[in-house]
Amino acid sequence: MQVLRHLPNPEILNLSVSVGHGGEACIYAVPSDENLVAKVYHKPTVSYAQKLRAMLANPPVNPTDNLGHISIAWPQELLQAADGSGKVVGFVMPRIRGMRPIMDFYNPGIRRQHCPLFNYQYLLRTARNLAAAFVALHASRYCVGDVNESNILVSDTALVTLVDTDSFQVTEPLQNVVYRCSVGKPEYTPPELQNKTFADYDREIYHDLFGLAVLIFQLLMEGTHPFSGIFQGAIDPPTYQGRILAGHFTYSQKKQVPYLPTPISPSWDLLHPRLQDLFVCCFEDGHERPWLRPNAQTWLSALTAVEESLMICRVNPQHLYHNHLEKCPWCERTKRLGGRDPFPSLVAIASKQHLQPRQKPSKRRHIPTPRITQPLRPNYQVYHWQPIANQQIYHPPAGQKLNRKVYGVILGVMGLGLLGYLDVMIKFTRPFVSQNPYTQQSLMSRTPSQTANLPSLSFADYYQRGDTAYHQQDYQQAVVNFTEATKKNPQSAKGYIKLGNAQYNLNNYEAALANYNQALKLNPQEVKAYINRGNAYYMLADYSSDPDREYKQAIADFNAAINIDKTDAEAYIRRGIVRFEITKYINNSFPEYQRSIADFTQAIKLNSAKVDAYFQRGLVRYQIAQYSTNYAAEYKQAIADFTEALQLNPRLAKGYLKRGMAYYELAQYGEGIADKNHVQAVADLETAAKVSFEQNDMDNYQQSLSSICIVVANKCDGLLSNAILTGQSN
Repeated sequence: MQVLRHLPNPEILNLSVSVGHGGEACIYAVPSDENLVAKVYHKPTVSYAQKLRAMLANPPVNPTDNLGHISIAWPQELLQAADGSGKVVGFVMPRIRGMRPIMDFYNPGIRRQHCPLFNYQYLLRTARNLAAAFVALHASRYCVGDVNESNILVSDTALVTLVDTDSFQVTEPLQNVVYRCSVGKPEYTPPELQNKTFADYDREIYHDLFGLAVLIFQLLMEGTHPFSGIFQGAIDPPTYQGRILAGHFTYSQKKQVPYLPTPISPSWDLLHPRLQDLFVCCFEDGHERPWLRPNAQTWLSALTAVEESLMICRVNPQHLYHNHLEKCPWCERTKRLGGRDPFPSLVAIASKQHLQPRQKPSKRRHIPTPRITQPLRPNYQVYHWQPIANQQIYHPPAGQKLNRKVYGVILGVMGLGLLGYLDVMIKFTRPFVSQNPYTQQSLMSRTPSQTANLPSLSFADYYQRGDTAYHQQDYQQAVVNFTEATKKNPQSAKGYIKLGNAQYNLNNYEAALANYNQALKLNPQEVKAYINRGNAYYMLADYSSDPDREYKQAIADFNAAINIDKTDAEAYIRRGIVRFEITKYINNSFPEYQRSIADFTQAIKLNSAKVDAYFQRGLVRYQIAQYSTNYAAEYKQAIADFTEALQLNPRLAKGYLKRGMAYYELAQYGEGIADKNHVQAVADLETAAKVSFEQNDMDNYQQSLSSICIVVANKCDGLLSNAILTGQSN
């Protein structure tokens, strides 16, 4: 599809990579700017164009502009039809990456899976940032209209972004025209608009305030809707529309309602009294007099104030609660939920214990019975281009002791590290889950187009500039230059490969895929295009409802690369990684383990300096060891592979981490000299923490510390509590 873009200079955009679609429009990647996407309507109208012009003339203030974050994904420029008719067909807006719907954070089950360190203070901060976004919109006389959980995204650091902004109600003050919001969701619709045709009504700010209060309530009450509950009547329970129309706020303080809170809902007393008053004001006082509902600024001020009242639980530092309570409500709630902790401890997260109560048998995945009874062990994720280590933690045998000097060194490392880490955690300045493209916060900030002032250079010059930027890890600038290079020479397959590689490193796998496809059209013998396209398919499998399809496409590409060049070690490594990943979804995994090992072994034969080949082969053997009757031999082979990888790269933090855990498990089973293996495990984990800290690799650093916490006789709980308290007092 072609559209005309006027800013910063007139250009025709060739939109080919779709990143989303809906009933009214399709969203495409903008080829010349990774920070932007284009939204193109299926059936553009004059009304759409007029509404967009009104929005562009009066953008709201971005409340998190000083953080480099976009709180409201507002249109930035219009797009016109490429035929020169001047017809507005869509608009350009910021591209938002790495964020999840708000429901993924207020729903405790999903939160535990994807962002387990997102504690109650994070939820309060999310509510606060949400209120700030509404303050900015309402100050500019905009109404969201369709307030609901699907058009609000949240980052792992509690930042909020409102999307689908072209559906908002927009007022054009000069002509006194209102472009209405014609849709809405009953659960977030105030009583005065229930069962109404939204297109017939101008929304008021107090209509938005009802939906805002519902979302804040859900954030702070574990996803509980304020009008949900067990109906006490004799007839069928009313729908949400009926409950909201009747004003039957389940936690009503001023009248009796025929509902009781569900047994698994948090207690009303959990909420700070100031917040309780605001909810009553909104849902009870505001039922008949909607103008009494607390405005967004009132919520923002209250949430800011009550956050200061949070206390830290002595049992689990991840439990934070308001100081009007005599004891930790989350500890009590964990007991009521049969051990399913809404905010699991750092140690539980490190050992994956926080996931155990929620695990259910998968229809697609088969996990064989381990050789001996041990704490549940995850099927380890394999490593991608820039590998991030996972961990495996076990409770140590009772009575094991360490050399006092070694123990002191470890506690020193842990103390300094945890103080720094927990201070960062409290200040919400960095994500705290595994840094993979599906969980990390990688918001693309609103920046001017980097192509605006590019000089007119030759293909070779742009290519060289792109290559330099790529090696400096400035992938956005690399995309800019490689894009210009491909414009200068559209027949260069290598130019498209380089452009795809830069986009891959920005986690834009769809755009990378399109460029690899173009490279292979130009030259079907490009081995690197097949390998890199296989990598893109592999990464896209995590987005897919049928990952087997992407895995098979990845394998096919690696096979094609090997058929062209049987000496390319990288193709064997990547195929081995995918084969290892596939073991999650098959019943008989052992043959696939062997094929994976064979691929890594072949890569080593072709190039004995391939660090990843040794490391990945060690991971597979490490996995096999956990289910093999010949476990000692498998662990020792895994240790040998990790050792080879470390000899080639002594700064490989994940290598020390994995080798340390292999030594530790051998010590548990009494293989060889147990004390020697245990000391070696501690030494490796300490080195892993030191190296990853020096490399600013916080994921491996945290995992190393967590591993040490368990290996060193479970001495972490008190240290964590002291570290948090010290971090807050400084």
